[in-house]
Amino acid sequence: MKIILCVLLAVVLALPVRVSGQKDTAFLHEEVWDTGFDKNLDSLMQLWYVRYAVTPDSLKLPVVPENDIIIPEYPDSVYIERLSRIPTLIPLTYNNIVRNYIHVYTKKRRDQLEVMLGLADYYFPVFEEIFDYYGLPTELKYLAVIESALNPRAVSRVGATGMWQFMFGTARAYGLTINSLVDERRDPVKSTHAAAKYLSDLYDIYKDWTLVIAAYNCGPGNVNKAIRRSGRKKSYWDLYYFLPRETRGYVPAYIAATYAMNYYDEHNLSPRSISLPLAADTIMINDNLHLKQVSEVLQVPLDLLRDMNPQYRKDIIPGKSRSFAIKIPVNHTLDFISLQDSIFAYKDSIYFNPANTIINPTRSRYVPQAPTGRTKLYYAVKSGDTPGHISEWYHVGLSDLRYWNGIRNMIRVGQKLVVYVPPSKAEKYRKINFMTFAEKQRSIGKSVKTKDNIIVQNVPLNQDYIYYKVRYGDSIWKIARKFPGVTQSEILQLNKLSSSDKIHPGQRLKIKKKS
Repeated sequence: MKIILCVLLAVVLALPVRVSGQKDTAFLHEEVWDTGFDKNLDSLMQLWYVRYAVTPDSLKLPVVPENDIIIPEYPDSVYIERLSRIPTLIPLTYNNIVRNYIHVYTKKRRDQLEVMLGLADYYFPVFEEIFDYYGLPTELKYLAVIESALNPRAVSRVGATGMWQFMFGTARAYGLTINSLVDERRDPVKSTHAAAKYLSDLYDIYKDWTLVIAAYNCGPGNVNKAIRRSGRKKSYWDLYYFLPRETRGYVPAYIAATYAMNYYDEHNLSPRSISLPLAADTIMINDNLHLKQVSEVLQVPLDLLRDMNPQYRKDIIPGKSRSFAIKIPVNHTLDFISLQDSIFAYKDSIYFNPANTIINPTRSRYVPQAPTGRTKLYYAVKSGDTPGHISEWYHVGLSDLRYWNGIRNMIRVGQKLVVYVPPSKAEKYRKINFMTFAEKQRSIGKSVKTKDNIIVQNVPLNQDYIYYKVRYGDSIWKIARKFPGVTQSEILQLNKLSSSDKIHPGQRLKIKKKS
């Protein structure tokens, strides 16, 4: 579904297992960091509630008097022992790949991890309640860390959106609404319900949580391919080199995120205080509502409302279509209820202008001016005519023909159209109104296919021949019967055929017209 840390993985796979005291320099170079995940972390820092909470001073790391940054580092045995103490149904395997991901969170991206720790206080209780409802391991909540860095507005380079990085088709399959105004992939609650259902379906397939996590990333199709190619093995680490490259780093990244979110304190990290209110109320909306109406009447920062309701792409809640929820700080709930009528009425003519609801088109009284130096002719529309045909027959521009006659869409049979032509050619063009469709097409060098597979070719108008395109199953006798007065011998003679010659589908036969 998503690409996580693929560039980083290429480097860490080549690293030997770290021995105690060995200095880890794998992440000193920027190019080893996956740009997609890096983008999620950086966009996380641009959210209003993060910018409001994080100031330049708050980003400074703890320092010793000599201004050296304190970043603890531990031997492998410590990581192994700590992972074993985390209560989980999901195996937390340790190796050098996992260790290097741990260092990404605890050394390279310390600022962002502290922000995610602060956001965890807001989002993790929601995730845990939903996963518990579906009977899933609550520790699956850490998937959102590597999926989106807990950023509800995260969008991958392939269009996966939201905390759980749903693609459009999967989101719709699991009941999420996506349209121009609403994208429920960005709704933390509804998208988590969808993620729980998807994870439950994957577990029904594999009965192994590590494979479920891998399939969440690359899809069950790729995991099934890896199982077949490995000789029907079912362990993630046995399938490791048969999986897509980005998925090889996905499970280790999950294990590292689980470690970092549980043992941040041992790495001198602490949660940032995030301004999203932990206490919030959800109110159902049954009419169209703009977030600015709520913001200005209740005096709630608009950006806060946007961050609490990231699913509304244009700040509009389309409640007239069906009920939608708005989340507001709990201390504003009673104000919203008591001022509800005022909120919906506030500047409603600006945000939802009733004048745009019913608008009837008005007829233009403008009369196009006749071009100077041209003769005015009239053409009566016949069945099968189009403005394009007529403009070609009279050698005038299609836009000019539409302009002269006020044509917006279709023309109707019997309608009289004005055409302006050069005076020197007026007599020639006057005859067009009395020609057959085939004759008009022939006059501009085009052939015509009629209902009996007859092709009128580009021949002089005084020739009395038509051309017939042979169909499957035709014979000379059958063709002659289509044209009253025409005999088989005439067709054979006119086309220089003998009675023994065979005709074939697609062949064109010359037929003399009979009066």
